[in-house]
Amino acid sequence: MQTPSKQPESSSMTHEEEEEMQHDISKLRDQVQQISLAQKVTEAKMDGLKKGIEAKMNDMEAKMDGMEAR
Repeated sequence: MQTPSKQPESSSMTHEEEEEMQHDISKLRDQVQQISLAQKVTEAKMDGLKKGIEAKMNDMEAKMDGMEAR
């Protein structure tokens, strides 16, 4: 994918087209920011779940070790 280069000053774009393009760019930036935040939240939730599972497994292992010792 190519990144659009800045239009030369002799651009055939109208003022309205330039404003529309800037608006579209702004909307895309907002979407990227929202996706980035959503990824961070998802990663934090996954880390929390992982720690919870590890704690439960450690508890189960301790209980099993206690049963074996009897």
